[in-house]
Amino acid sequence: MKWNIDPSHSQIGFAVKHMMISTVRGSFKSFQGTIETDDQYRPVNVQVTIDADSVDTRDAQRDGHLRSADFFNADSSRQLVFQSTSVEQTGEQQYSIKGDLTINGITRQVTLKAETTSTGKDPWGNTRIAAEATATINREDWNITWNQALEFGGVLVGKEVKLHLEVQAIQVQDTVLS
Repeated sequence: MKWNIDPSHSQIGFAVKHMMISTVRGSFKSFQGTIETDDQYRPVNVQVTIDADSVDTRDAQRDGHLRSADFFNADSSRQLVFQSTSVEQTGEQQYSIKGDLTINGITRQVTLKAETTSTGKDPWGNTRIAAEATATINREDWNITWNQALEFGGVLVGKEVKLHLEVQAIQVQDTVLS
């Protein structure tokens, strides 16, 4: 079965240490994706495309810097892409989803820890499913190395980035052409 991620009921976010003392959180406003499941609603394939220039940390100046070549390079690398390569069930509705994450034209393998829900019908008759997934990456693996040393030691931006996805998807109805 194929499912389209519903962006109006989903969120893709991240968190990174700032000045080594606090956490800055952000999200992406524009993304799309598909999930394929078997007949027991277990995921077998996941694909997500994120528009790099849709980054939002609620600070226009910081968002502009994140869109620059120092970080997402949104002018030339317009999208961040995740494509699963394998899915392993690790619990009742828990999965380890390995896949290729491409940022700045660099592709590295990432493992998402995911948990799915059962399906449900919305008021318009669509079948929906939801999932929550997390991963931690080192941004320098994607050549995102900009930083600034701090007077008291340490750096302005942490290397470790925590990713958090909460998605709701709508089952694609098979259509028969006559």
